[in-house]
Amino acid sequence: MKVLIINGSPRIGGNTSAAVNELTKVFEAEGIETEVCQIGNKNIRGCIACGKCGELGRCVFDDEVNRIAAKFEEADGLIVASPVYYASANATLIACLDRLFFSTHFSKSMKVGASVAVARRGGCSSTFDELNKYFTICGMPVASSTYWNSVHGRLPGEAEYDSEGMRTMRNLARNMSFLMKSIALGKEKFGMPETESGELLNFIRSDLTEG
Repeated sequence: MKVLIINGSPRIGGNTSAAVNELTKVFEAEGIETEVCQIGNKNIRGCIACGKCGELGRCVFDDEVNRIAAKFEEADGLIVASPVYYASANATLIACLDRLFFSTHFSKSMKVGASVAVARRGGCSSTFDELNKYFTICGMPVASSTYWNSVHGRLPGEAEYDSEGMRTMRNLARNMSFLMKSIALGKEKFGMPETESGELLNFIRSDLTEG
């Protein structure tokens, strides 16, 4: 099994990396393969809603997003980790995730998702909520821990001294490993759940606007 980890920090080896490293150590012990993509220092533009991905099967801007998409399709789980900027995730990460989730048409149902927020002090909860919305819109179960998935530190390396935050990361990785393995067994025995599809609405019915 494999977990893809997207590190949204522009700082290689920073506090977000410390949180990610704690996760990968547990995944390795659980027999789960991990791959980390650090994109905070990449030149990634935002989605322009051109709709070309519907024709091409990929984003029209051929950059890191399309390379991550192929890895995401093969993964059993996705973790998105971000430093907190103004009570929000890194803007480069949000641009990446908007395009990644909108332009990929493979099923994400039952891939396990988790988010991690790293801050000096405040804004972790709002960032955590912001990132989890990408999972819950496409049928991805969200892995939890023994606290909200946040780690604190300002200077490089300080996060490693946040003992509760590091413990939260370890418990997250254990819970996520269990959930992915359980879903794999469930697929073998019960198959995938049925998903209904239908008309997409914008809350304005055509019969109300005619005449």
